[in-house]
Amino acid sequence: MERLEGPASGARIDSFGNPDLASSDPWDPVLLLLVLVVFVVLLMPVAVFVATAVRFGGERRDRRLAALRLVGSDSRMTRRIAAGEALAGSVLGLVFGTGFFLLGRQLAASVEVFRVSVFPSYLNPSPLLAVLVALVVPAAAVLVTILALRGVVIEPLGVVRTAKPARRRLWWRLLLPLGGLALLFPMVGQGNDDGTFNQYLVVGGVMLLLVGVTALLPWVVETVVARLGSGGIAWQLAVRRLQLSSGAAARMVNGIAVAVAGAIALQMLFAGVEGNYTSASQYDVSRAQMSVEVPDGTDTAATIAEYRDTEGMRKVTALSDVYLGDRRGEAGSIIQITVADCVSLREVATLPDCRDGDVFAVKGSEYDGDSEHLAKPGTPLWAESDDSGRPGDRAVSWTVPQDIRQAESREDPTGYKRGGILITPGALPEKLGAFISTRLFLSVDPSVPDAYDHVRNTAARLDPTVPPMTWRSIESNDRYAAIRTGLSVGAACVLALIGASLLVSQLEQLRERRQLLSALVAFGTRRRTLSLSVLWQTAIPIGLGLLLAATVGIALGAVLLRMTSTSVRVDWPSVLSMTGIGAGVVLVVTLLSLPPLLKLMRPDGLRTE
Repeated sequence: MERLEGPASGARIDSFGNPDLASSDPWDPVLLLLVLVVFVVLLMPVAVFVATAVRFGGERRDRRLAALRLVGSDSRMTRRIAAGEALAGSVLGLVFGTGFFLLGRQLAASVEVFRVSVFPSYLNPSPLLAVLVALVVPAAAVLVTILALRGVVIEPLGVVRTAKPARRRLWWRLLLPLGGLALLFPMVGQGNDDGTFNQYLVVGGVMLLLVGVTALLPWVVETVVARLGSGGIAWQLAVRRLQLSSGAAARMVNGIAVAVAGAIALQMLFAGVEGNYTSASQYDVSRAQMSVEVPDGTDTAATIAEYRDTEGMRKVTALSDVYLGDRRGEAGSIIQITVADCVSLREVATLPDCRDGDVFAVKGSEYDGDSEHLAKPGTPLWAESDDSGRPGDRAVSWTVPQDIRQAESREDPTGYKRGGILITPGALPEKLGAFISTRLFLSVDPSVPDAYDHVRNTAARLDPTVPPMTWRSIESNDRYAAIRTGLSVGAACVLALIGASLLVSQLEQLRERRQLLSALVAFGTRRRTLSLSVLWQTAIPIGLGLLLAATVGIALGAVLLRMTSTSVRVDWPSVLSMTGIGAGVVLVVTLLSLPPLLKLMRPDGLRTE
């Protein structure tokens, strides 16, 4: 076994992960605010979905309850039966949900979202939160069911609904967002320097503002559709249906409206404070995306060849450095010597012409220091071995050659303008070879799958103790980056959940209107007209919901920015993109509902029992 030269060192490993994120340092108040708002924004659409899901199949449920009245059940018992149905359904849903969660937890390791993957053990739920969900979901189902039956009179011979529902009142709906603003207003201007944010006021204020969207949307939809006039047949069918059941249409889009409002506010907040936690790095990622040190005592040429042969590698730039002093022993002045071929030297300096054997003195670097007088022809320079056990003489001298030429420094891939002397391999004395250290700058082809991992595998094969460094064009605070990544992953999951809830809601509404659709087709209504009417029934509430969501989201974002002592600036690209994503989800859901719609338009839908 080969004996390792040089001093050994070790450190105890007592934890894994990012030490900055796991440290006990107090959180920045603005970052803590981001975490609180992210959790509220991601959880609120889920809560809205749970409340909406209980209302699925409401008309068929009411007909079942009417049959129970016919066999002797009174009004109070009927409501208890409805609450029992909701309770049983929610408990059964929890059982199936637990099973799907356990299945998805096992498959989580094979799924990657925004380049983030997790181990199944990362998804172990907190026992306290699991119990809380198990209690809150059935309670919410029962409460929503009881509230939904307030406006319904269930009689033995059928369900009687108010012919002309009482017009929705606006005043109490405005109290919710106004109350949210009142909770957030005392924290305006606190920011990082003037104190911390009250967590309960933040959560309560954001929740009230987002709940205000669900309260205002039914009133907005009812008010607008009541004033919609004449148009084509598809338009009239859609408008009339919305006028008869604007509440159901508003409930269908509540979840997406809440999600868009929260997303707009968060994007404004992230855009406003981003400058405090991110900055442009000094690395030029257009020239290289990774770098790695060549371990001392290894064959540099063989190492370079290994990296050049790595899958996905476009270019390898090798730069070797050695530092020489003006005298033997403790040097008064030091100059940097860079050794590389002509192609690589052009990465750090502008050369007039170059061939192997040339030597250049570099001007225009960031830290010239004593380089100018040390780079004069005939100047003796010294290199000494250190305590690392490098081979070679204890002290080696080298004299600056008489034919040294001038070159102008330029930024290398790390953003540093080198000075000193540039030497091509043909001009490097063999006795200095033992003192140089080499760094490789790697240009990777991003179109090659797992190109970065191929580079890491090569590095681990050559020397596992010298891992390569991956460059980024933007440097960001670790906690800020983790919050933003968590938001992206959570938003993707929430959008998938909202899309699924919208599809189920749409299919349920179409199923309840199966006989009506079949009757319209039997009377000669074209399928195209009915399909367009369904599209309008979705598009009108969604348009109103997104407009309301954008308004509330901008208002919430402005308040959050003022809380962080940041100037209010509406990030219109983010507003439009979040609104577009919401509209895109609804469009996909509508397209997926068209095949079932065409199936429901068949004449056999008129059959009944």
